[in-house]
Amino acid sequence: MTTVVLVRHGLTAMTGPVLAGWTPGLHLDDRGLKQAAAVAERLREVPFAALVSSPLDRCLDTVKAIAAGRDTDIQVEDRLGECRYGDWTGRPLKELAKDPLWKVVQAHPSAVTFPGDEGEPLRETQARAVAAVRDGNARLGADATWLACSHGDVIKAIVADALGMHLDLFQRIAIDPCSVTVIRYTELRPFVVRVNDTGGGVADLLPAKKGRRRKASSDAPVGGGAGA
Repeated sequence: MTTVVLVRHGLTAMTGPVLAGWTPGLHLDDRGLKQAAAVAERLREVPFAALVSSPLDRCLDTVKAIAAGRDTDIQVEDRLGECRYGDWTGRPLKELAKDPLWKVVQAHPSAVTFPGDEGEPLRETQARAVAAVRDGNARLGADATWLACSHGDVIKAIVADALGMHLDLFQRIAIDPCSVTVIRYTELRPFVVRVNDTGGGVADLLPAKKGRRRKASSDAPVGGGAGA
C-alpha cells in the first residue's frame, strides 16, 4: 500500500483573483510562506520516501519549506505542473467568467481544451498527473509514503480519478492552498483518506453575520482559488 500525500502550493500575489497557470517567476508571498511553514510543521514527523514537486516556483517554494531539516532531495516532476491554460493565463477570473468557455469548464470539463497554442485539454492534465502518481508508486514501492506538491486543478483531477469519478464531476472537489490530501493506493483500488485538510479552525463553517451575507456562487474557482 503506497501512500501519497498531495500538498497544494501556498498563496501567491496572483492566487484567487488571477489565473496564474505557468506564469514564470511566481513565488509565494508572505501569506504563502507562512502557510508553507505551517504545513511543514504539521508534516514534520512523516518520514517521506520522496519529495516530488511541480516545476513551478510556487510549488518548489512550498516543498523547500517541507524539506528543511530532512535528508531527502526534492525531485521535479513536469507532469505535476499546472494545467496549461493557454490564452487564459494571467487573466482575471472575473473576466474569464464572461467567456462562453467558462460554462463548459464548470459543467463539462472533459470537453475543454484551453485556447491558444499552449492550451491543454483538461483530460490530458488529468492523464499526465495520474500517470506521474502511478509511476511514483511503482518506483517507490508498496511500503512508501511520499509527498507530491502540485496545483488546485491538478490535485482535484487526481482525487477524482482515485474516487472513480468522471472528470466532469471534479469541480465538486475543493483544494485550498497548502491543504493536505492523502490517497492510499492498494492492489485493487485507491482509498481517499483525506481531502483538503488545512488543519485549521472552523471559522469557515460559521454563519455569516447579518448584513455580510452574499449569494453563494455555484461556480468552482478555476485554478483552485485562494481558499476559504
